[in-house]
Amino acid sequence: MTNLETRPVPELCDAHARLGPVIERYDEREVPLGGLRAMPVRRTLPHRDLPLVGAWCFLDEFGPDHHDMRVLPHPHTGLQTVTWPVVGEIRHRDSLASDLVVRPGQLNLMTAGRGVSHSEFSLGDAPLLHGVQLWVALPDGVADAGAAFQQVTDLPVLEVPGARATVVVGGLDGLASAAVVHTPLLALDVTVDPGADVALPLDPTFEHAVLVLDGAARVAGVEHAPHALLYLGDGRAELGVASAGGARLLVLGGTPFDHDLVMWWNFVGRTHTDIAAARANWESPDAAERFGLVDGHGGARIPAPPLPDVTLRPRRRRHPPR
Repeated sequence: MTNLETRPVPELCDAHARLGPVIERYDEREVPLGGLRAMPVRRTLPHRDLPLVGAWCFLDEFGPDHHDMRVLPHPHTGLQTVTWPVVGEIRHRDSLASDLVVRPGQLNLMTAGRGVSHSEFSLGDAPLLHGVQLWVALPDGVADAGAAFQQVTDLPVLEVPGARATVVVGGLDGLASAAVVHTPLLALDVTVDPGADVALPLDPTFEHAVLVLDGAARVAGVEHAPHALLYLGDGRAELGVASAGGARLLVLGGTPFDHDLVMWWNFVGRTHTDIAAARANWESPDAAERFGLVDGHGGARIPAPPLPDVTLRPRRRRHPPR
């Protein structure tokens, strides 16, 4: 998936001191996505006060609604894209010759490295779609390496009384996803039964955040409903979740990321120069040398917006050190 903002805000995401457990709510903002910009998505990462959760640096939720996803070929650098559909089917094509459909319960994971391009189109006529698209920032040694693609169709599920947690990325209580990531990370899709009150084990060295996908729940003692992101800090050995009517949640976690990152449009780099070079390469007649070609679109693609006429400046987490 792409960031189609015509004036994307530059982000420099810095490493940060341990916070300990906190409770912070970050409201979503609506942005348009794809085709004629008819499909709205709700973005909660990056936020001006919360650029990262572990290495998770971007989070869009789309639906549930009837929409056509029509995202033409576009580039990425320095990140992994994570596509997790809740409802609906999405066809992924990329410059690595991948061409397949991802369905609910399946994970698509594309590693951009130095450069890759891809497209994503929903199947059907204005189908019911609901899902999330996330980006993972890549560390040194991988951020400028080769591209890769992986689809994982058999994900482990932790079952506890009153809840089930699909391990999408990372590991939980001895279960591990086959998804290949490059920093310690966690993504769980958790279904909580009506009337249940459960405690999920967490790694206290991770920082965590929770997005409610459906229903409403009491998370870490706080009432939480869909669309906003609840940031929990680090230092938690378990996560308490209760729901009167049942709920579905996305739990994200990871060790605080220790690289400075500049994010602009669909690129992640270390400096303004990295971003400017990636944009210039995508707009060049020789774009395929870095980003490859995505078959099946007759040469159509999404052009890069203009860079701001200034050096991209840092935007850092506003938490004071503790």
